[in-house]
Amino acid sequence: MKTPFWKMSGAGNDFIVLKGLLGRRGSRLAQALCDRRSGIGADGLLGLSHSRSGTRIDYWNADGSYAFCGNGTRCGALWARAQGWVNDPRFRVRTICGTLDVRMTGKQRAEVSMPEPKNLRLGLRLKALGRSHSAHFVDTGVPHAVVFVSNVENVDVKSLGRALRFHPAFGRAGANADFVQIRNGTLHLRTYERGVEDETLACGTGIVAAAAVARARGKAGDRVKVRVRGGETLRVFFNNSQTRLEGPGLITFRGEVAL
Repeated sequence: MKTPFWKMSGAGNDFIVLKGLLGRRGSRLAQALCDRRSGIGADGLLGLSHSRSGTRIDYWNADGSYAFCGNGTRCGALWARAQGWVNDPRFRVRTICGTLDVRMTGKQRAEVSMPEPKNLRLGLRLKALGRSHSAHFVDTGVPHAVVFVSNVENVDVKSLGRALRFHPAFGRAGANADFVQIRNGTLHLRTYERGVEDETLACGTGIVAAAAVARARGKAGDRVKVRVRGGETLRVFFNNSQTRLEGPGLITFRGEVAL
């Protein structure tokens, strides 16, 4: 039996979208479908369902782990509106991190409220790949280690990112690793994502993490522009104990797959 699927891109962070509650199948499907050689290929899988209580967005990383995803939530919300599930420019979606607000900001752009940054730890000294690194930790729905660098293009994100992702300082769960350069008032970000176990072209929770740490260190204000590896610039807003992320979400193609 063939099932329709959609492919979406959130600033280069790519997702497979399936309609319906996936439940325990989600992990297995994510591992099979997200494989870039034997499957469709994606950073993660979104399961979208709709009922009288509203739209629900479930997310699994490519390795099958169930998690929260900022770019995935925005893409899922834009997909739900494109399908006619919601008509208002403002609505809410349910996620693993609770119910989040969505506001349409353009034809293929939206702003989503994000989990509030917590457990901020600044000025950690971490040894990785034979060197000492200054890092900062924050949880934005997903744990992140943020490292500020002088030239983000020169960072070996795959090697250093993996070393920091599994660093003992972050326990068994580990953390995503974000490398940030501040240039002309904009944060330039590259991220190594756990669950994908590679650099991705964008990471929503990483964007918020970089902005939150820059703000805490006095390097940014309440409105922060973040440019990601995929070439897009997203915006983070901090206001009255609410954090919001604004950016694009595009349906790139639709197909069918045998499940």
